[in-house]
Amino acid sequence: MKFQVKRIFLGETYTIGKLSYFDGSKWVYFCDTLEDKVRDLNKDGDLNDVGETKVYGETAIPYGKYSMIVSYSPKFQRDLPLLLNVNGFEYIRIHSGNTALDSHGCILLGFNKEKGKVLDSKKTLENFMKLISDSGDKTHEIEII
Repeated sequence: MKFQVKRIFLGETYTIGKLSYFDGSKWVYFCDTLEDKVRDLNKDGDLNDVGETKVYGETAIPYGKYSMIVSYSPKFQRDLPLLLNVNGFEYIRIHSGNTALDSHGCILLGFNKEKGKVLDSKKTLENFMKLISDSGDKTHEIEII
């Protein structure tokens, strides 16, 4: 299954995006996302350029396409989506949370009904996991644009 996160607001401490999936003919909006601050300023998929220093626990992953699988997370004690081969990052998951303090580089799902937050995150994550499960696919692709 193909997913896309379109970053629409790049703030000083957080990033808001829109998660969509491809249904075979068009992109369908699913929910909002919340990430840490974007530091991949030139959108080239790395943090190697001037002004693009990674700050541990406060940096969104670089722009790009990533393979995604569902695997067990020891931290969360459950199966969650894991993004693979993220340049300069490890253990990037899609999970629930409400603010950038919950992110540590991961992508949080919910609805951006309050400034700097996503709400209804746990339910949104459960719906996302059902969407992935119902697809029958073992691997997925997610593009951050």
